[in-house]
Amino acid sequence: MTDAQQSRKPRIALMGEFSAGKSTLSNLLLGGRALPEKVTATRLAPVWMSYGTTPPYRVTLDGGTEPVSLDRLESVPVAETRVIRLFMECDILELCDLIDFPGISDPNMSSDVWERMLPEVDAVLWCTHATQAWRQSEAAVWAMMPDALRDFSILLITRYDKLISDKDRRRVFQRVRLETEGQFAATFPISLLQALQAGDDYDKWDASGAGPFVTHLIDMIDKLTKVAARTDQPLYNIANGTAIPEPVRATIMPRRVQRLRDAAQTDADDTDDPVRASL
Repeated sequence: MTDAQQSRKPRIALMGEFSAGKSTLSNLLLGGRALPEKVTATRLAPVWMSYGTTPPYRVTLDGGTEPVSLDRLESVPVAETRVIRLFMECDILELCDLIDFPGISDPNMSSDVWERMLPEVDAVLWCTHATQAWRQSEAAVWAMMPDALRDFSILLITRYDKLISDKDRRRVFQRVRLETEGQFAATFPISLLQALQAGDDYDKWDASGAGPFVTHLIDMIDKLTKVAARTDQPLYNIANGTAIPEPVRATIMPRRVQRLRDAAQTDADDTDDPVRASL
């Protein structure tokens, strides 16, 4: 086993339709904005975020690199860029890399822009808008994903607060669970904006649905890190029927991430109903 294999972090993609909440999810996980406020991630090539202080750069289609300015990211030629690399010092990036994908059905962007980055991915956090949850276009893209990646991926039913009645919330949650049965490791209803606004108020944090999600996410990253320690091949590339390497080592969590996990677990223990937790 090489040092590169031992040190490789899991790579988790943020995916979904346009306006499904991927940028808000990114802000929630990072604890702040990765991109300047005026920059819209949907107009960019995939953005790969890692821990560190390296200046941002883009990777061209032929593998070359060029420095980029955060204030001028929207001038980066999408069709000629494989990925934009950003580096930040935040807790979640000590555990994994995040890759923010553009919306899957943008009529102004070829699917090649994001499809060519799929081989870099180990797992996906898929955002589906509660009022139009799990559209056919989403199901079609997800059908491309191998089982190895699905086994570590999470489906988030976002903007759950937009569903007014308890009946509507349960109906949407049950329908999505039925239509995606066996395709995700877990499904969580969540209001990402409410989670962002909760701050240190754990009652509001739990009411948003973020508590159970974060608890599961940290556990998933822990398991995924052990798998990544055995292979430099992201899980998207592991064909169905091929064994995933066995876990070999434990993950060392930053203390602040551990405290967040413990707090989320405490809230999650108070309810065993993922729908009720988000109401």
